[in-house]
Amino acid sequence: MTVVIVGAGPTGLTLACDLARRQVPFRLLDKAPGVFPGSRAKGLQQRTLEVCADLGVLDAVRAGGAPFPEFRLYRGREVLWERSLSEMLGTPELSASVTVPFPDPWLIPQWRTEEILHRRLVELGGQVEWNTEVLAVDQDADSVIAHTANGPIEAAYLVGTDGGHSTVRKAIGVDFIGDAAESERTLIGDVRVRGLNGRYCHILTGGGDVGQRFSLWNLPGSDYYQFVVSLPAEQTPELTLDAVRRLCAQRSGRTDLELFDLRWISLYRLNVRMVDRYRVGRVLLAGDAAHVHSSAGGQGLNTGIQDAYNLGWKLAAAVDGTDPGLLETYAAERMPVAANVLGLSSLLHQQDFRGGSTAPAIHQLDISYRDGPLALDDRADPGTLRAGDRAPDGLLPSGTTLFDAFQGPHHTLLAFDAPTPNLGLPTLTLSPCEGYDVSPGTYVLVRPDGYIGAITENAAVLAQYLRV
Repeated sequence: MTVVIVGAGPTGLTLACDLARRQVPFRLLDKAPGVFPGSRAKGLQQRTLEVCADLGVLDAVRAGGAPFPEFRLYRGREVLWERSLSEMLGTPELSASVTVPFPDPWLIPQWRTEEILHRRLVELGGQVEWNTEVLAVDQDADSVIAHTANGPIEAAYLVGTDGGHSTVRKAIGVDFIGDAAESERTLIGDVRVRGLNGRYCHILTGGGDVGQRFSLWNLPGSDYYQFVVSLPAEQTPELTLDAVRRLCAQRSGRTDLELFDLRWISLYRLNVRMVDRYRVGRVLLAGDAAHVHSSAGGQGLNTGIQDAYNLGWKLAAAVDGTDPGLLETYAAERMPVAANVLGLSSLLHQQDFRGGSTAPAIHQLDISYRDGPLALDDRADPGTLRAGDRAPDGLLPSGTTLFDAFQGPHHTLLAFDAPTPNLGLPTLTLSPCEGYDVSPGTYVLVRPDGYIGAITENAAVLAQYLRV
């Protein structure tokens, strides 16, 4: 039987690409007529770039984006300062190394990310069924049915990736726990601008107060800027170009800027919410359908992609019957991540670009499943690297990398000065190297999603872990 995915945003497209390369039958449904034309989220974090590499879209992502520009604060037309993203957020910077191939986040409008993932999906033989709205969901012990305007669709599993207002989440009765920020709203959209020079996040103010700003981000490979404006809850502007122009003039004190060609616009209220369950029977939730929060720190889209990347290989094992129990580990691993992200994004939102504080990293390379049900590490004296951690990259004698070896829908075994066991896995025999502080004779099993499943010195333990 097939898998139904409801919602063709970045989360749904990532999951569909992963299932397609695993040759798992699926149907990807979306009520929209096509890819959404607006920027919405615009940053891919370092760990997401690693996922892009594994899915075969990194070159397109690099070509379609650019490094994050500096932030430039204006008082009227006067430039007061320029600061990097890490300086603005108070987050640590990464240094390039063999273990971290992508040390910097990447600026790319969401519509382009979605176009790239959609093209990759088509290359893999998949498609999106646009104009297909899911109205209700029913399930029993053996199957799930998505009721659409075009008729019912039966499947083995259904995944709701249909956003913060998820029809799927409501249909299965999962609570969306949290709060809405009653004191403010955010106006966001894409517009073209004349009168600004250079590629920056232009923070326009009349008096130098970042709390009263009109922000305009250059969008790479485009003539458009994304504008972002925080407003008091009682202020509800019309969603028109004239209203945006007035706000820009009021906040910046400038009359020399010309805003035109409004591509899209939205006014939303900040919600910080997440589900109390990621799964009900044969229905699972991922991305914004499971968690929503402030856009500060650029965590939302990235967390959704990571949800899908965690879920894909487990869903495949459930569909083909090799290990249905793996699906139980999805919520166990991802719910703590979502809870931490809600806290991080709320902290960064409260700082409001004022600097002077130190925040945790936003790159998502430090996410670990050490305490999860799939982490096996039986060493008496473990090092820094543990089961459940992200598997670092590294250089191989052939001139290729560990990430090259990991790429694809398979486990990979690293045998550090240890004999190769007959487990039917791609296996690399290595000596302990940078990022892998293990003793000779140690096995490191890398999961299909690039995390370490097991570290052990006993090949029989690996066989039992893999059930081979």
